[in-house]
Amino acid sequence: MSTTLLDVAAVRARFSALARPLARFDGPGGTQTPDEVIDAIAGYLRESNANAGGQFETSRRTDALTADARLAGAGFLGCSPDEVVFGANMTTLNFALTRALGRELEPGDEIVVTALDHDANVSPWLELARDLELRVHVAGIHEDTTLDLDDLAGKLSERTRVVAFPWASNAVGTVQDVARTAALAHEAGALAWVDAVHYAPHGPIDVAEAGADVLICSPYKFCGPHLGLAFVRRRLLDAWRPYKVRPAPDEPAGQRHETGTLPFELLAGFRAAVDYLDSIGWEAIRAHERELGDRFLSGLPPGCRLYGLPTMDGRVPTFALGVGSQPPEGVATRLGEQGFAVWHGNYYAVEAMQALGLPDGAVRIGIVHYNTAEEVDGLLEALSAF
Repeated sequence: MSTTLLDVAAVRARFSALARPLARFDGPGGTQTPDEVIDAIAGYLRESNANAGGQFETSRRTDALTADARLAGAGFLGCSPDEVVFGANMTTLNFALTRALGRELEPGDEIVVTALDHDANVSPWLELARDLELRVHVAGIHEDTTLDLDDLAGKLSERTRVVAFPWASNAVGTVQDVARTAALAHEAGALAWVDAVHYAPHGPIDVAEAGADVLICSPYKFCGPHLGLAFVRRRLLDAWRPYKVRPAPDEPAGQRHETGTLPFELLAGFRAAVDYLDSIGWEAIRAHERELGDRFLSGLPPGCRLYGLPTMDGRVPTFALGVGSQPPEGVATRLGEQGFAVWHGNYYAVEAMQALGLPDGAVRIGIVHYNTAEEVDGLLEALSAF
């Protein structure tokens, strides 16, 4: 019997998308969206659609919505509304922010990334390094897929300007000690630049407690629309010269780094997604996901090889598997034909798959709070047939 606080049937009733006979274990690539988020997007387009800054009703509604979305972002991240930055997606936003920081860097400056990073927190630094003659170092991982903090510390120097790392690995689910990693960065005089895309659906974020200087995530990974969302410390927002058009306003500070007209309808959906998560609560979400993760791990068939931590301690319920001698794509295709949505490949975690010796990647199973015990059992039964 479930001991969680979450009524999963009531949760699923809020998602029309979950009514179809498809078990959604594809959440790491993007979660499903509750109807209230869809309704918020449609409602804005029906009732308030206008550009910002006008002296008429719908434009004033848009201004109010944008302010409310910044408040929602501040609450979600644990920061001030003027430290919230919106963008098209995490990758685009990270390229923009790294470019702004790049104006402060000099040839020979160093960036440290990790072998657990999604490439969206690696390639922006590699491209910047090519342009500015920087050095990029990769901190390694242990055999159990935890970050090697000693290796990371050994790569820090007086020229280190940024330590970029994930809160949780999108490939194998390992959760990092964010505060400790950020402290190492700060001791070297560097910025702690956190990719929270994969962690954000699974637990609360408090940027002050984490020690992050920059933190970026993606609302479409936590039941919202396709957007990028970032926290950037106010002193950095004020110090960096943004890439922007001249008439664009400088306040609130985060707005200086938002180019063009924001997708206001998606801000409405984002605000509704935060309200949705608040209505459930992180305690219930984490308890339910841990229960399902334990169920999955305890029932994993002998023919499946797990890459990553063998228990739910120190991880989120994202699992990278090798299934017998089958290629990952073939496994994903067969599971898809049986009604199980899973991912295969490297999921843009290039360094992680290289470290694990998996040129073809792995099969990724992603559990989120709207999944059920019955879906997990069905997936385990399907995996046992390989």
